[in-house]
Amino acid sequence: MNSSVLITIGLPIALAIIMFGLGLTLTTGDFRRVAREPKAVMVALVLQIFVLPAVAFGLVKIFDLDPLLAVGVMLLAASPGGTTANLFSHLFRGDIALNITLTAINSVLAVITIPVVTNFAIAYFDADGEVGLQFGKVMQVVAIVLVPVAIGMIVRRSTATFAARADRPVRIFSIAVLVLISIGALLSELENLAEYVRDVGLVTGIFCLSSLALGYAGARLLQLARPQAIATSMEVGIHNTTVALTIALSVLGSTEVAIPSAVYSVLMYVLATAFGYVVTRGGSEAFPVDAAPTPAAITNPISRKKSS
Repeated sequence: MNSSVLITIGLPIALAIIMFGLGLTLTTGDFRRVAREPKAVMVALVLQIFVLPAVAFGLVKIFDLDPLLAVGVMLLAASPGGTTANLFSHLFRGDIALNITLTAINSVLAVITIPVVTNFAIAYFDADGEVGLQFGKVMQVVAIVLVPVAIGMIVRRSTATFAARADRPVRIFSIAVLVLISIGALLSELENLAEYVRDVGLVTGIFCLSSLALGYAGARLLQLARPQAIATSMEVGIHNTTVALTIALSVLGSTEVAIPSAVYSVLMYVLATAFGYVVTRGGSEAFPVDAAPTPAAITNPISRKKSS
């Protein structure tokens, strides 16, 4: 099987499995929780849908990126938060339930926001090649993002035991796929790699830190508790680069569009860890023991939600 088949068929299947695993962690209650935590949800969604694309647009204009790299940064900005955000939120004692709610809502909204933001970027930057998201490609995004999530939710509703057992393997699979496609995207452009890292490394680094800071500051300005502010910052600041990479490589067919997400997927681990340490440093009294989710809760979200 050649590399083009792996990208056009294997990669969407891998992403579908990841999104199916995400669906296994979700219930309709995650969406209903919006009514109980409207401020926390709305600040994250406003940042995700409106502010982050505007920040990304400003950065690519300031740094005068190549059109395809600019499209890649905008695609990254439109991509939703992922399960990695949940793990970072757990690490720094954020509100995991809020993360799960935001991930669920963002995964649905991404079906609209990704095509809208990406097509705007393609038109504005006059990107070369047929990389537009026409109707058929939008339906492909729906098929690999939304449909597997819905199936996962249905399976969880039918058999919670299977959903609980599948959670950890799918998380491991998600990380493995992210690492492999990030390395693959970078190696495929090996000749231009140093130039790309120089061009988009600073842009994606600033974008990541800006996203994390905006998420945290926005929540605190609305007087939300620190665990909710941490959850919001991680959800807004840590994007699902697997989605962005899959769309860039298999839907748009452009390695260059994938480069910003590949570089970002490496930087976000370092920057999110540093950011989490800064906002929690010396604040043990700000995190009562009962505010932090237990390891069992994060590894077995099924039992946690049943008890709530």
